[in-house]
Amino acid sequence: MIKITKDILKKIYPQRTPEVHKYDFGLLLVIGGGQFYSGSPALAAMAAFRSGVDMVQILAPRRAADIIASFSPNLAAYPLKGTWLDQEDLPTLISMSKGAKQVAGDKTAVVIGGGLGRSEETKETVKEYLRQSKIQAVIDADGIHAIAKNPEILKGRNSLLTPHTFEFLALTGKDVKDLPFEEKVKVVKEEAGRMGCTILLKGKKDIISDGKEVAVNETGSPYLSVGGTGDTLAGICGSLLAQGVAPFLAAQAGAFINGRAGEIAAKKFGPSLVATDLIEAIPEAIQ
Repeated sequence: MIKITKDILKKIYPQRTPEVHKYDFGLLLVIGGGQFYSGSPALAAMAAFRSGVDMVQILAPRRAADIIASFSPNLAAYPLKGTWLDQEDLPTLISMSKGAKQVAGDKTAVVIGGGLGRSEETKETVKEYLRQSKIQAVIDADGIHAIAKNPEILKGRNSLLTPHTFEFLALTGKDVKDLPFEEKVKVVKEEAGRMGCTILLKGKKDIISDGKEVAVNETGSPYLSVGGTGDTLAGICGSLLAQGVAPFLAAQAGAFINGRAGEIAAKKFGPSLVATDLIEAIPEAIQ
């Protein structure tokens, strides 16, 4: 079992040479948001930028996209047609994904799920997008619920799932919340192997497995129970995937960075901590 330490940062942040170009360090698509959770894709995108990706493009239902575009000039938000993700949006999602691949090649990834909602139409659209798009993906939140009954969609692609214990139950039918830690490790490894993906089970100790190996991350703070810190984790992991880091390593580093940034922010803010505080602490966490 791998115990994640700060040394992991040396593996994912090599010294940059002067001869670099835009998209050499990735292009990340973030698909998420809806009528209620408009902030989710914005938090993922801001965390992704702070983690080193060159560009982030957000694809969100119109209301969410308009709100997100007002947050920061760093955020590029493309408005989809309706008030939630549905089948009419699929051609746009596929077209934008192909366009991303054309400019960034293999340095392209997608984060999908945060704030989308769980209507049947939205879940079907997420599944069809994943069937048609071969871009490596971080699947989070409502995206996990969308594929829960069809995990075979993940076969043959570089997918990283970031569930908490309830989402893990929905995905696998396995309730690990009260299991001894060693049993949790065993179940996560088995399920990652069965589905052919990398799973990052969030918790006091994050458990990461690709079905072959297991890593444990112990950075974090009790104050990370606040809403939005799962979105930042997904954004960091997506950023690293887009930069060319393999899913198992990206999950380890993402968990470490998110947890370490949370520790730094918690020292300053304590119970007043919010997700944007964590994002602002990422630069210190990766130094």
